[in-house]
Amino acid sequence: MSSPIVGAGLGLRRAFLGDLIATAAQAPDFLEVAPENWIGVGGRRGRQFHQVADRYPLVCHGLSLSIGSPAPLDFQFLAAIKSFLDRHEVLAYTEHLSYCSDERGQLYNLMPIPFTEEAVAYVAGRIRQVQDFLERRIGIENVSCYATPGQELTELEFVNGVLREADCDLLLDVNNIYVNSINFRYDPHEFLAGIDGQRTVYVHVAGHEARSADLRVDTHGAPVIEPVWELLDEAYERFGPLPTLLERDFDFPPFADLLGEVKRIRAAQERSSTAALAGGRAS
Repeated sequence: MSSPIVGAGLGLRRAFLGDLIATAAQAPDFLEVAPENWIGVGGRRGRQFHQVADRYPLVCHGLSLSIGSPAPLDFQFLAAIKSFLDRHEVLAYTEHLSYCSDERGQLYNLMPIPFTEEAVAYVAGRIRQVQDFLERRIGIENVSCYATPGQELTELEFVNGVLREADCDLLLDVNNIYVNSINFRYDPHEFLAGIDGQRTVYVHVAGHEARSADLRVDTHGAPVIEPVWELLDEAYERFGPLPTLLERDFDFPPFADLLGEVKRIRAAQERSSTAALAGGRAS
């Protein structure tokens, strides 16, 4: 697909708002924000946010849509999201293929949706409702998980089934592919080869924590490791130099180090573009 997003991005965190405002050289090409964290924020933080929002193209990655929840969709919440997206001319809105609430309220965690045909139909129907309400396509992220209750389909079959039935976009998270491949003992390269990557609106790359030889936890609190960089290169080989965003949620290094990882994304995109051009000339 043709994405309105280009280049190498960075997830916006309050800890480095000031750094972003002050940075000129090697700045990210776009920023990702969680709209729930910024709707209604005023004062100094609000002014800082508006300053970076005016400077950088924005994408939004939500935390609270709870697309797989048994509870009804919250259209009051979606109205606030729609207003935020329109006000800031947000290029893409994405969410997790999971749920974080039920009829009793927030669960404060991303819970796995059962990999079943029934769940595919249920989640796809809710995504279509959201897209109709927002009057825009949304992207759904393949998520990391640590249990697969009621599993009847593979993760790959489930994700592709939702994408197909909902006719929505994909937020392709290569770190989550790697994490799940360790936790559930599958081949990450086969997963990447099988995913409907042409629907990708952009890509996530991040660090994680190794708890043991067979357990990885998706923390976003460490540098990206080499096998994940290699998966990113493979994604570019398969789908082209997709726009890609670095996530970092805590244990922040110096801001220059974060920009170094963004620069590495950009270099990988440039290598992919060069290789594609060379291949075209050779043919």
